[in-house]
Amino acid sequence: MTGMKQFIFATTSLLIASATLFLSCKKDTAGAGTTSNATLPDVFKKFNTTVTISVEGNYVVLKSTGIPDHKSPYFATTNAQYEAYNGTNPNYAKNPNSIQSQSYVFKIPVSPVKASASTTTPLGPMGISINGVPLFNQYAAGNAPLTNEVNSFDQYNGHPQQTGQYHYHVEPLFITQQKGRNALIGFLLDGYPVYGPMENGSILTTSQLDGYHGHFAVTADYPNGIYHYHITADAPYINGNGFYGTPGTVTQ
Repeated sequence: MTGMKQFIFATTSLLIASATLFLSCKKDTAGAGTTSNATLPDVFKKFNTTVTISVEGNYVVLKSTGIPDHKSPYFATTNAQYEAYNGTNPNYAKNPNSIQSQSYVFKIPVSPVKASASTTTPLGPMGISINGVPLFNQYAAGNAPLTNEVNSFDQYNGHPQQTGQYHYHVEPLFITQQKGRNALIGFLLDGYPVYGPMENGSILTTSQLDGYHGHFAVTADYPNGIYHYHITADAPYINGNGFYGTPGTVTQ
């Protein structure tokens, strides 16, 4: 009888050990390739408090309503943020849309790397500015140039599309007026930063940048240097022929 008890005990112990090993291996496999203990890079502290920021694995997650932190004629006249157009474009013509709150979730790489093959930037949000407003590429609907659409930009160079998504295609003047024309503007979906048009005291043009509308250089936020995009006054304004890195995602 004693021998039978010893056999049952030994068998039970073996089964428990096997199950423990299986669960341990399963847990390790599920966690492979993630950095759940990653810390948020200090540069993301430059986003304003309307943007909720966290880290999930290899990604920084930014949640925003997309409402700008400045005034605009695209708010309802009863809204405290309403301001009639007072910019410098004599051809300004307000479009029929109005600013509406959104539910953006941007997931961008914590540590971006150059993509082996470039991905074309989409129509719609291709990045996020430090005030939570999306950055759009150099095209209007149907991949048309901004030639006519530029006349609907408000005094801070933004406007809403049909569903009320306020966005910037070009230099966000409120940010550069407040932070400086050499300041961080935001990030594209590939995790690389976007800076204003000034660097080392000079205003850049597209001809001084690569095909993606950026270059590698030291910045105030990256003393060891990083690839970054620049906004310019000439097309493609923010980004050229696709993302330099591998883009994350945006849901809305």
